[in-house]
Amino acid sequence: MRIRSVRCDELQAIRDIEREAGEAFRGFGMAEIAEDEPPSADALLGFHREGLAWVAADDADTPVAYLVARLVDSCLHIEQVSVHPAHARRGVGRALLDHASGWAEARGIPALTLSTFASVPWNAPYYRRLGFRRIDDEAMGPGLARIRAEEDALGLTRWPRVFMRREIRGIPAEGQPRP
Repeated sequence: MRIRSVRCDELQAIRDIEREAGEAFRGFGMAEIAEDEPPSADALLGFHREGLAWVAADDADTPVAYLVARLVDSCLHIEQVSVHPAHARRGVGRALLDHASGWAEARGIPALTLSTFASVPWNAPYYRRLGFRRIDDEAMGPGLARIRAEEDALGLTRWPRVFMRREIRGIPAEGQPRP
């Protein structure tokens, strides 16, 4: 797998990856999530223009997974990670997260953050295994609080959700001395 920036001509392909990956939610009684439309090509183009959209490409250089992010509360907030089911359970999502972490570390960004479903196995339990820890409501910055309000308005909080954070190696957490 090669991780690289998404190209403008791949925006529809990554929307299709999201649709395919979303089908797994049906088995969890979350058909509304499976049926939810992926971000529009225009929205994805915005992530691309910011340099915050990456794909994992196969040997034919075809995207099989993607990650988009934005800066929120001085951290790199993972907006979406989706892996096509034919390539799932092979470390592709982890590779994309590690790539985003490396990008953040090179820029002195202290952590990755994300919001996810608390009980879905490939969501919060998976991210915990990758070193993400739950963010308490009191520790949430204003940007994450806005995202929580947006998710609530969209009805996503119908299912329990959590916000999580993973510190970037080599960059101390706020209030900690540098090594």
